[in-house]
Amino acid sequence: MPTSNRTAVIIVAAGRGLRAGPGGPKQYRTLGGRSVISRAMAAFCGHPEVAAVQPVVNPDDIAIFNQAVGNIRALPPVNGGATRQASVRAGLEALVATAPDIVLIHDAARPFANDALIARAIEAAATTGAAVPVIPVTDTIKQVDADGHVDATPERARLRIAQTPQAFRYDVILEAHRRAAREGRDDFTDDAALAEWAGLTVATFEGDPANMKLTTPEDFAREEARLGATLGDIRTGTGYDVHAFGDGDHLMLCGVRVPHNRGFLAHSDGDVGLHALVDAILGALADGDIGSHFPPSDPQWKGAASDKFLVYAMERVKARGGRVAHLEVTMICERPKIGPLRDTMRARIAEITGLPLSRVAVKATTSERLGFTGREEGIAATASATIRLPWDDDGEAADKRSA
Repeated sequence: MPTSNRTAVIIVAAGRGLRAGPGGPKQYRTLGGRSVISRAMAAFCGHPEVAAVQPVVNPDDIAIFNQAVGNIRALPPVNGGATRQASVRAGLEALVATAPDIVLIHDAARPFANDALIARAIEAAATTGAAVPVIPVTDTIKQVDADGHVDATPERARLRIAQTPQAFRYDVILEAHRRAAREGRDDFTDDAALAEWAGLTVATFEGDPANMKLTTPEDFAREEARLGATLGDIRTGTGYDVHAFGDGDHLMLCGVRVPHNRGFLAHSDGDVGLHALVDAILGALADGDIGSHFPPSDPQWKGAASDKFLVYAMERVKARGGRVAHLEVTMICERPKIGPLRDTMRARIAEITGLPLSRVAVKATTSERLGFTGREEGIAATASATIRLPWDDDGEAADKRSA
């Protein structure tokens, strides 16, 4: 088995996905509240035997790519070509400087590769040099002529459905792609076919029926329904935060810089709205509170922007295989007036979390001039978060596994 610093992955994401219908390139659409490409990349970026993940994207999609993948750590994307084959070669050439032993080539439109499948791919490449994951064909296949008439029925027992990640020795598949480019061959639909043409023996290994490619609108509807059915553990959490006023000329509220005649007395930027939301999410996860994850005694959080804390809380949900269904924050203050800023705050929270605007609510109230908020000595915020996690026969065990 190769060591982790010798395996790289190419994520092919330069296509337009026209058969998926309107809505932009399919790899950037959301599925279960998370982008398809984010799901596809996360499995490889988090795998202990993978050292580097190289995305290949359409140059027109850099901004949407960055937004879709969020904080997933990968190599900077490189530009793809006019065909899938050209895009794969661009990814291979981008890895020349590090020259991994093994490379896995995976379609961004396959968002459900799991750790076991990835491990099988790496092992197969190390053993054979070229291998493709396959699953058996369960339906009878008909070969038809130009008029639509059946002219052959292939033997089903010998047929397989090919998937990705397809796995190769890096030097071998790079040379095969370079040779195809030199000879003007650009018509291969997958890397296994190109490898066969180059004279390589391509082995197979066990694929995964769940690792299907998203191609049509029906594929998206089916997977959305499947994800919804598995995320049946619905939880809610609440949060509360307060900060006193001190010297300053602005406040950070729900991620928005708000001009004011006072500032916050706080270790971080004092954003009570985002702090309350972080506590609400962590509470729904039964995962401590903001102080346990970001202690105010730790100097690294001095003056820190609170959007980092909210991104972290969202990642904790994703790490558990869940998603945030709704966030709500209520600001309690006399001034500044929140009403005119409400939609700006909602948009900023949606931007930080990657949620649709329709799943974020910001409200405001006063304390009728009572208490410290009524005396304008500070601001308080309350928040609630609704999240959905996968069901498990033993909920306690599931929590411990993902901690």
